[in-house]
Amino acid sequence: MNLSTRQLRAFLQVARVGNFTRAAEQAHITQAGLSILIREMERQLGCRLFDRTTRVVSLTPAGRRLLPLVERMVTDLDDVAAELGAEGDAARQTLRIAATPLVSSNLLPQVFASFREAHPQVSLRLFDADLRDVEAMVAAGEADVGLGFFFKAAPGLSREPVGHFHLMRVESGEPQATGTATWSALRSAELIGLPSGNPIQKVIDQHLAAIGRADAQRTAFNFFGTLIAMVEAGFGTAVMPTFALAACRRHRVRTDVLTKPKVGLDFYRITKRGAHETEAMQAFVATLEKALPELSR
Repeated sequence: MNLSTRQLRAFLQVARVGNFTRAAEQAHITQAGLSILIREMERQLGCRLFDRTTRVVSLTPAGRRLLPLVERMVTDLDDVAAELGAEGDAARQTLRIAATPLVSSNLLPQVFASFREAHPQVSLRLFDADLRDVEAMVAAGEADVGLGFFFKAAPGLSREPVGHFHLMRVESGEPQATGTATWSALRSAELIGLPSGNPIQKVIDQHLAAIGRADAQRTAFNFFGTLIAMVEAGFGTAVMPTFALAACRRHRVRTDVLTKPKVGLDFYRITKRGAHETEAMQAFVATLEKALPELSR
């Protein structure tokens, strides 16, 4: 489960207002965008949070049970954020980073620590969201930099590579040093993956098709974290970029870089086209580019 702070705030807004249209207006997002956040939250939790009629939106029993917990979480988060912000002086800078969940939890903590040590005057804020939301936040000016595997730049955004990863096989077993394996070794494997529409999965499927393993109906999961956990549990073998190595090391799985061919994927940072690139942003990108090669081994 990967509930984001945007989903939690959307849930609170609808619960307080009791109307999706007014809640969306107050949150400064579209009603469709708000509805998507709530539906995804309900899907991840496995239950309905709101009863919807033409006139009123009310909390279900599950929603009423969840409400006080979310209120405490968001309030505590806002309080801590306010306290940390107050500790800075007038010259303190803020850099807002948006990234996908696995990048946020496994790649950025080490990068943030290195950057904070070298640039204590800069405050970093991290927003974890799916790839489309990362793009939307950068486009809306809610984030200064977005990070992820963006195969093409969205309108109004600039895209630059900051790292390079390779595709690897992940299978259940005792952890060991990352080795190599050929794509042909996957011919007899029980494969699981990301949804077929995922851009990374599309690249993977092209190479699986070359060994006769194209199968759009195979079991799929939305997040790399879930995929790794399902591999560990014995549900199958997966193919993913080596940027997931840090997450794999927390599980009982084996990893092998795939060869013949060795397939590379560029990792990008996106910014709003025409936006001023601050010294803090340049310094953060330099720290990231220095750290990424080590994190992909």
